[in-house]
Amino acid sequence: MSEIGTRALRAGYRALRAGLFRYAGGDAERVHEAMLHWLSRVPGHADGRVADPVTVAGVSFPNRVGLAAGLDKDGVAAQAWARFGFGFAELGTVTAHAQPGNPKPRVFRAISSRGIVNRMGFNNAGAAALAQTLRAKGVARGNSAMGIPLGVSIGKTKATPLDQATDDYLMSLRLLAPLADYIAVNVSSPNTPGLRSLQAAREIGHLVSALTTEARDLSDTPVPIFVKLAPDLQGTDLDETLAVLRDSSVSGLIATNTTLSREGLHSADSALANQAGGLSGAPLTAKALNFVERLTTSTTLPVMGVGGIMSPRDGARMFDAGAALVQLYTGFIYEGPALIAGINDTRRS
Repeated sequence: MSEIGTRALRAGYRALRAGLFRYAGGDAERVHEAMLHWLSRVPGHADGRVADPVTVAGVSFPNRVGLAAGLDKDGVAAQAWARFGFGFAELGTVTAHAQPGNPKPRVFRAISSRGIVNRMGFNNAGAAALAQTLRAKGVARGNSAMGIPLGVSIGKTKATPLDQATDDYLMSLRLLAPLADYIAVNVSSPNTPGLRSLQAAREIGHLVSALTTEARDLSDTPVPIFVKLAPDLQGTDLDETLAVLRDSSVSGLIATNTTLSREGLHSADSALANQAGGLSGAPLTAKALNFVERLTTSTTLPVMGVGGIMSPRDGARMFDAGAALVQLYTGFIYEGPALIAGINDTRRS
């Protein structure tokens, strides 16, 4: 897209955003639900723009900018994401069993900080429902029925005890492996009690061993498995986890999830500092970038960089840090499709 076209797209979206942010009295989750309802009715799909095609973990991506998990948990708008210029989309996070998530309100915009605080808690219709939705749309692994590759993020059902977490993840994997181009293992959300303990070296080793073994049993060409880590995992804990993942059969890493830190919140958003949940957006930019740099210098596994990508420059810095792919969530909410186009334009220039 030309620079003039990108500027016009940005201006148009910002005018629309002003109205969306006022909709329903500023209730961010109601806006989200209304947007998904509208996008679910968008017919067909368009191929993701071929700006910088790349193959990662055996998956061919038409460009390197993807939709992060969390925006389309149940895949209702799977056919729409290519139209925005995304090169792939990660659906979910879904759990083995349907669950309502945490009580509302649970999503808060930190507008002055260009961030979001959320404690959604994996609200979703369950892995079986997502599988049914994708089959109804004609999706199968590798067929690009939606115009772009689709990943699926899986997490632990809240009611499942931690000592039964592996069986919970395996149930989701069995349902979704025939449909997903890759599986993301979410052990890093701060909104499910105890979930982040699964990032510890011993626990993650047991979990990924079970999942990669099952993936091999399910197919002669196993679905690639990526592990999503939290930016708050640091020091020797991170070193030990990475050592286990380096020696495993996982295909790659996703960095990062939201942070429990409130560093970077603007004073105008100080009331959100005490809201439980993970913080995303601009306050996470530097932390996510540093985390990606740490991973790419510590392992040869491909890394998807996500967190605080609010401008084309942020995207370029993620690639310079060694990310093979990037994903957007909060940046897409604040900047719209122009951000995707801008990052792709930066890759072409």
